[in-house]
Formats: sequence, C-alpha cells, structure tokens
Amino acid sequence: MDASLKKTEKTAEKLLRIMFFTLIISVMNATIFNVALPSISEEFSLSASNVSWMTTGYGIVYAIGTVTYGKLADRYRLKNVLTFGLILMSLGSLAGLAATQYGMLVAGRMLQAAGAAVIPSISMLIPVKYFTSEKRGRAIGTLVSGLALGNALSPIAAGLVAGMLHWRLLFCFSFLIWLTLPFFRKHLDDQPIKTASKLDVIGGVLLAGTVACVLLSLTRSLIFLPVGLLSFVLLLLRIRFAAEPFIEPSLFRSKNYSLAVLVALLAAGLGAGVPFIAPQLLSNVNHVSSAYIGFVLFPGAVAAALLGRAAGKLADRKGNSFLFYAAAIPLFMSFCVLSTLSGMSPSWLWIVLALANIGQTFIQVAMSNNVSRTLSKEQAGIGMGFYTMMTFMAGAASTALIGKVLDALASVRLNPWQIYEQAAAYSNAFFILACVSLLALALYFVLFGAKSVQASFRPDPKKRAKAS
Repeated sequence: MDASLKKTEKTAEKLLRIMFFTLIISVMNATIFNVALPSISEEFSLSASNVSWMTTGYGIVYAIGTVTYGKLADRYRLKNVLTFGLILMSLGSLAGLAATQYGMLVAGRMLQAAGAAVIPSISMLIPVKYFTSEKRGRAIGTLVSGLALGNALSPIAAGLVAGMLHWRLLFCFSFLIWLTLPFFRKHLDDQPIKTASKLDVIGGVLLAGTVACVLLSLTRSLIFLPVGLLSFVLLLLRIRFAAEPFIEPSLFRSKNYSLAVLVALLAAGLGAGVPFIAPQLLSNVNHVSSAYIGFVLFPGAVAAALLGRAAGKLADRKGNSFLFYAAAIPLFMSFCVLSTLSGMSPSWLWIVLALANIGQTFIQVAMSNNVSRTLSKEQAGIGMGFYTMMTFMAGAASTALIGKVLDALASVRLNPWQIYEQAAAYSNAFFILACVSLLALALYFVLFGAKSVQASFRPDPKKRAKAS
C-alpha cells in the first residue's frame, strides 16, 4: 500500500470518528425538547397543538434542509457548506436562549433546524466519498451507531438539564458541535467549487413547498394537502423542462436507486414506530413515570448503538442482502410478540424492544449502504440528500398514521391472540408494523430477486462480496 493511499485511509477514519460524535450531538439537539414540551406549554400558557410547533417546525425545516445541503454539497466545498450550516444552527440557539415570546422561540428552533440539517447530509457523503464500496458498510454502521446513541442519551440528558436547571438551557447542546469544526476543516478535502451551472432556486422553492405542505398535512391538517399536490405537479414540470433542474431526472433513471429508496421508505416507517408507540404504551397502560420509560428504552438504544458497527462489517463481508434478511425476520417476530403481549411488565418488555431496535438499526445500515452503491460520486450529494429527506418524511408519515390507528382502533382487536385487553390499541399498532415489515421483506425479495438470497448465504468469500 503506497503512502498516499495510507494517508487517505487515515483521513477517512478520522472523519468517521469526528462525524460519529457530531451525530450524537445532532440527534440529541433534534429530540431533546420533547421532554421539555410540558414545561414550555405551562410557561407560555399554550395548548398541546400550539406547543407541538417546537417539534413540527423543526421537522419541516430539517427535512427540506437535508436535500438542499445535499445539492449544495455537489457544488461547493464540504467544509464551507458545513461551516455555513453550523453558523445558522448557532444563531438559532442564541435566538432561542434570548426569546421572550413563544413565536421567537419557535423561530429560533426553526433556524436551528436550517443549520442542523447540514449534518445528516454531510454524514451520508463521508462513506460515499472517502470509503471504498468494500468498506462502506462498516462506515455507515458506525454512523448509524451514533444516531442510536444520540437517541438513547437525549431523554436522559434532557430530563437532567430541564429538571435540575431550566429547559431553556437545552439550546446550549448545539454549541458542543463547534468542537468538531476545526477537525472537519482540517481533514475535509479542498475539492474545487463547481461554478459552471446556476442553482435552480425555483425548483428548490417548489421542492420546499411540497415537503412543507405534505408534512403539515400529515401532522396538522389535510387542508395543506391540495397546496402540496399543486406544488408537486409544478416541481415535476420544472424537473422536466428546466435546463438544469434542482433535482436531476437522471437520478431517477437509475432503477436500482429508485427501488432501493422505495424499500428504504418502508424501513424508515418501521424505524419510527417503536420510539413513538412504546412511551405511550408504558405511560398509559403500565402507568410508569417518564424517567422509568427512559430507562426501559435505554438498553435497546445502547444495544443498537454498540452493534451498528458490527452490522456494517457484516454487510461488507456477506452483502447488504444478507444483513437485510437477517434483520427483517427477527424484526417481524419482535413485532408479533409486541402485538401479542402489549401490556406485559416493563421488566420483560425491554428485552423485546431491544430486539426490535437492533433489527431496525441493521435494516437501516443495509438500506443506506444499498442506496449509496447505486450513486456515482457526481450524484452522491443530491442522491443521499434526497434519500435522507424521503426517509425523514416516511418516519413523519408513520407516526401520524400510527397516531390515527391508536385513536381509531382502540375498540378493535386485529391480533386474535392478543392477551391484555387494556392494551388493544397498542397491540393493533404493533400488528400493523408486523404486516409492514413482512411487506418490506417480500418487496425486497421481489425487487432484488431470489439471487440476492442465494448470493447472501454462499460460503465463498468472493461471491459474498458481490452480494447486493
């Protein structure tokens, strides 16, 4: 191995470790206010629907930002794009700390999201740009571990800060990311700026309008849906007729990319299910405190974080298909158990939740790796940005639909073997997730074919490397 290749690999490993820490803080920043919503509601005398804008507003801007930064990353130096995003996020944090009115508080939170969205965009580009396809699975698995660890630490850290000090200090968590900026600016390469083409601002605005209206229709009211559909039609026309559209049509001419994103959307919906259902189940049926809920969910999140890197290595050795099938089957079984035994003692529930978390993490690694391998380096930014945005929207749609299931099907029993009647609504939600996981498994099999199964389980290492 020559000296330049060794230097490149060392740089890639350093960037991976830095991004691992960055993702932990980023995820905590995105979810940390969930615990403080009751306190904010009380301080500003808000209804539940009004205070939810702390999360709804953040989510809308965050989703739009991921694909926008992905597009910018194809045109400008990564270090400059990242620096710009961190500046925006810090300005949002300062606005939140200084806010005296609820509107200013929401504005600060949305400005935070406008900057923080750069992190998932850049994080998905590091495995694509700095790691070979043979080592990319391990890199993606490491980053997914950071996401899982951030989710695990967020409610505990939020509870301590909000309980012992004040919820407003939660805005300060984002400042920790500045510790990583000198390292990013040192190790991210100085790729040339692409100035040959203009940025399609109109296409970007239409995309932002489509995403915002769809998310608002899912989380707030269906009145936004017609506007979202109109914006989507105009976006399609813009993509079709613009000389250099915001989203290149060639991205979707790749059959493998489109199919991989389709399966990833189902997987993202599954991933949003357990974190949304489990706290409500534990609170409303098992009647345990918020602090206890955090400790019930913590082992599963930590297990997923610890095994994420191993999942990536497994994908590199035996292929993405092997990892997908190996995770989807136990995930389906865990949803079946949760549907049948919803209402069981939390001292046993955490074991099944841990299995579900691990399965979801493994599938996320497999699908992210699958999608990344369908993209050229020229399309990596917008391709991974669009993928990240779509999975985020799928998660939002999943929580909205599950919420409707919990409200509408409380008196219906979808699982005939369900034991605890008082947990019927939650049993139904897990039953639907079991059906969706089975659908994802079948769809993956149909779209990628039986050959992927055979290739995944072949003992020949050379053939393993070709799987998926």
